[in-house]
Amino acid sequence: MKILLVLIFAPLIALVLFYFLFPGRLVAMGRALLRRRGRMVQKSVTVDGRAWPYLEGGDRAKPLLLLVHGFAGDKDNWSMIAPYLTRDYHVIAPDLPGFGENERNPTLAYDIEAQTRRLKAFADALGLDRPHLGGNSMGGWIALRYALDYPDALASLILLNNAGVNGADASDLQKQAANEDYNPLVIANLADADRLVAMVVHKPPHIPARLKPVFYADALKYRDLLDGIFWVIATEGRDYPLNDRLGEVKSPTLIIWGRHDRLIDVSCVPVLEAGIAGSRSHIFEHVGHVPMVEDPKSTAAVMKGFLAQQC
Repeated sequence: MKILLVLIFAPLIALVLFYFLFPGRLVAMGRALLRRRGRMVQKSVTVDGRAWPYLEGGDRAKPLLLLVHGFAGDKDNWSMIAPYLTRDYHVIAPDLPGFGENERNPTLAYDIEAQTRRLKAFADALGLDRPHLGGNSMGGWIALRYALDYPDALASLILLNNAGVNGADASDLQKQAANEDYNPLVIANLADADRLVAMVVHKPPHIPARLKPVFYADALKYRDLLDGIFWVIATEGRDYPLNDRLGEVKSPTLIIWGRHDRLIDVSCVPVLEAGIAGSRSHIFEHVGHVPMVEDPKSTAAVMKGFLAQQC
């Protein structure tokens, strides 16, 4: 009986010990398990002298899906949706320069054209021939710019709450950042993290206090760099939105949005639909800015329904 009790409670005891003594290892274990569930493996490639970490999963013989994270995100933004995609697609998700485990160089140019050019160099370095390209938020803006700058290099385009286009209504983010002395997407301290999560996600998850220093370590460490990047792209989005260039997009396009997005207003959807000929859209009524995180299964289903008609 004692042995049985030990076998039953030992994993729970170990989990509690890791939570209090080694929270960093606990988070790393969770990340590793999430990647394994999605059949994703971390790799790296050197592009123009810079190491690009990326996640890769699925059969290379299957259609290629290249996924680009948003501002302050990283390659693991796609780990939750990966289990629903890697059985049918060859999935690659990189860290962009300035984010994740890529180079965090404050002297680099972080405008959308520069990041798009770097993403194309990454795709070329891996020999990614005409991928289906998807992006969320800033990553969606980069994906949209990619479709404009390299029109023959894509099989299709998937935009998830993408930046770079102005809708009829201003978002909460646009209103708060209007005076250019407050950036709602950087945190000043751990107590500020809950505000940020509530702004990004419609139904914020509970993050245990012991794990918060681990989850938000990079956001605090690179706060000044992130703030600088934000104002570069926020100014570009205000002064040079892509509204007038949408008619140039020739790739088959899917638009996915969350009704409760506070960062980029859902009124952008009709603008994109009207501008991109033949595009289709899907609005989720129960999510915010990151559909692939908030409801990965449903988001994957919409993506796969679209991709099935393109492959």
